[in-house]
Amino acid sequence: MAKMTKSAFLASLGEILGVSKKEATEKWDKFVEMALKEVRSGGEFNLPGLGKLIKKNRPARTGRNPMTGASIQIPAKTVVKFRVAKSAKDSVL
Repeated sequence: MAKMTKSAFLASLGEILGVSKKEATEKWDKFVEMALKEVRSGGEFNLPGLGKLIKKNRPARTGRNPMTGASIQIPAKTVVKFRVAKSAKDSVL
């Protein structure tokens, strides 16, 4: 099966919800906005049955340049991770 594009996803979502593709796009954008706002403020956003978005602080560390072998300092940063729920893993695998 081919990878689903955003346009195909929104068309399918519109069919499922019984609304136009434009309305489905608006609803999806609001959902994404809500999820990102929750991650920014609380650090995580749970999608029951699918997984959760988690904001994580990654500490500074020493790395190595693969070309020269020289040590470099990698600065600390904040990243967003997605942890897949066990039920989703089990249903796919």
